[in-house]
Amino acid sequence: MENSKGETKTKKDFKEMVKDVRVAMLCTHTAGGHIHSRPMGTSDVDREGNIWFFSKESSQKIDDIEDNPDVCVCYSDPNDNTYLCVMGTAKIVHDRKKIDELWNPMLKVWFPEGKEDPELVLIKIDPHTADYWDSSSSKMVNLFNMAKSLVTGKQYDDGEYGTIKL
Repeated sequence: MENSKGETKTKKDFKEMVKDVRVAMLCTHTAGGHIHSRPMGTSDVDREGNIWFFSKESSQKIDDIEDNPDVCVCYSDPNDNTYLCVMGTAKIVHDRKKIDELWNPMLKVWFPEGKEDPELVLIKIDPHTADYWDSSSSKMVNLFNMAKSLVTGKQYDDGEYGTIKL
């Protein structure tokens, strides 16, 4: 799909948008039919565009994913005026080689037993689409444009938005 500026975003654009946003909100469906969101540290976005997270196998999000693998991952970078909402399918991955590949010593904060923790698993999100909102303008430019919109009565142009097919 074309974005609001008539351009088409690619998987490469998607990776570029999320590469510096380390924390995302992972949204799952509970057994009771509610949506549950929690912050997650993104470990990687691979060449294919898959998003990778570490988790404990006994966590509620794992049960949620096993019951319903349809998830949403939301990225927000207010400093850069970039926001993404990624829809995809989650899968629990027990691959020790992949855990070794993605492991970062900072993860010991959440996983004190390290990468040998028997509870340690990966969540792989296979994204289908990503809705995004991106304004390359600074906060001051955005505030000025909002004020101008109020004075002129013309709708505020808050930047670029669209959907990326992944």
